[in-house]
Amino acid sequence: MPVVTLYWDELERLTGADRKTILERLPMLGCDIERVEEDHVDVEFFPNRPDLYSVEGVARALRGFLGIETGLKRYTVKKGEWRITVDDSVMGVRPRIVGCVVKNIKITDEVIRSLMEVQEDLHWTVGRNRRKMAIGVHDLSKVNFPLTYKAVDSNFSFVPLDFDRKMTVEEILMEHPKGKEYSFILEGKDRYPMIVDSANEVISFPPIINAEKTRVTENTTDLFIDVTGFDENVDRALAILACMLSDRGGKIEAVEIVYPNRTEISPNLDIRVMEIEIEEMSSLLGFEIKADEIKDALEKMRFSCEISDSKVRVGIPPYRADIMHEWDVIEDVAIGYGYEKIKPEIPPTLTFGETHPWNEIRGMIKEIMIGLGFIEVITFTLTNEKVMYASMRRDARAWEDFIPVMHPLTTEHTIVRTHLLPKLLELLSYNKHHEMPQKVFEVGDVVVGGKNRLRVAACLTHSKANFAEIRSYVQAVMRELGLKWDVEETEDGAFIAGRGANIVVEGKNVGVFGEIHPEVLDTFELTMPVVAFELDLSHIFDTGYLL
Repeated sequence: MPVVTLYWDELERLTGADRKTILERLPMLGCDIERVEEDHVDVEFFPNRPDLYSVEGVARALRGFLGIETGLKRYTVKKGEWRITVDDSVMGVRPRIVGCVVKNIKITDEVIRSLMEVQEDLHWTVGRNRRKMAIGVHDLSKVNFPLTYKAVDSNFSFVPLDFDRKMTVEEILMEHPKGKEYSFILEGKDRYPMIVDSANEVISFPPIINAEKTRVTENTTDLFIDVTGFDENVDRALAILACMLSDRGGKIEAVEIVYPNRTEISPNLDIRVMEIEIEEMSSLLGFEIKADEIKDALEKMRFSCEISDSKVRVGIPPYRADIMHEWDVIEDVAIGYGYEKIKPEIPPTLTFGETHPWNEIRGMIKEIMIGLGFIEVITFTLTNEKVMYASMRRDARAWEDFIPVMHPLTTEHTIVRTHLLPKLLELLSYNKHHEMPQKVFEVGDVVVGGKNRLRVAACLTHSKANFAEIRSYVQAVMRELGLKWDVEETEDGAFIAGRGANIVVEGKNVGVFGEIHPEVLDTFELTMPVVAFELDLSHIFDTGYLL
């Protein structure tokens, strides 16, 4: 979660409250105070409140929460003569762009610092490390409108920020610090997004770097902000930035975005309206809340509120990207009402908890494996088809055998794991420098055919690792579990033919063990022999875990 540094002189001035009051009430908004220093406080905010990633956003929220300035704050957008034309060539690369112009903004050190910090926090959270959304901030006086958003090839060149010479796109991705850091986003592309002005000069190469030409300085008075990406996250980020800069005294002007098949105006700072039943609100909160208490709570949280009969009509500010459901508003009612006012009650129904069978099995397996000298590891549940299948000499079909991730952050995390063994081999490849033998195991979830399963896998590597050794460990595990088992020859390509076997319990194939195939070892760059096993515990035990 992002940690925001708030300087006391700014925060007290913008909020209109003293330091003691701020420290007492700020955590009640939903954050953790990390540290308090003489000149600043570091605050960790939850990812669902990106509007609080700046001192302006925190001051706006605190003024309402403390009763200094309550109710909905409306933002105006003046019609501007600014246009961006989106070329068809960029639609398959990075198709969405929005923008706004901010006039008469005094660029002080405070504003620059706040703008840079919120930009990076939004990149990391809303933008998923710039993959889904990236922001560019420019000196408007150096931008020649209208602009064109298009795709170019790798030989296209311009002077990037912090450099004094022209570089091609290819050179930027290989040599520029930001290019090297974010080149993974454009990996595999043969065309690259570029924003070019009417003088045919580049102002931005999203999501990598701006041009040196439009650098913001202390002499800048007017800004142009572009946000590019793929979906509504670009609109959310722009709304947050526009409201933040408006709070600093900037005048927001709209930009016309001309797509090949439509025209849009940004930013959209309109108020969204949501209607909620008072009965539903009271039911979710767990106590009867009065109309005047609802109104007071919502206005403290900077919403507008109209109550008629049994419904509450709520006006949602444009910077609240986290409000997607009625329950999100009800949560804010609880915050505005005050958690400290809600009296705790003993539940009317007495119940007794017990350990879930799945956890009992997990604990039992861990005890067995540790007793056999193995070290427990925990690997990431997201992986990719290459690690899970191609590297293991296995085949699979999307949705039938594995579940793809809809919007993956990186190419390394595109599916949910279906086996534990490939992740253990990947772990061994990262630890080749450690002394041998290495004995590791993991008990954890996999998802096969859309269903959760519980499995255990173990790997053993040293110069003399062999089939007989891993069979003895499988035998020990099955003995400790009190299971009668048998083997049959396996066709699993991950193991050497004739040195691998399926584990059979009551006629069901519940796992596999043996010597890992040399081609698999080469793929994971492992030089020592590896023997391993993997057991599907959900097949063996009726855990009720097949969700």
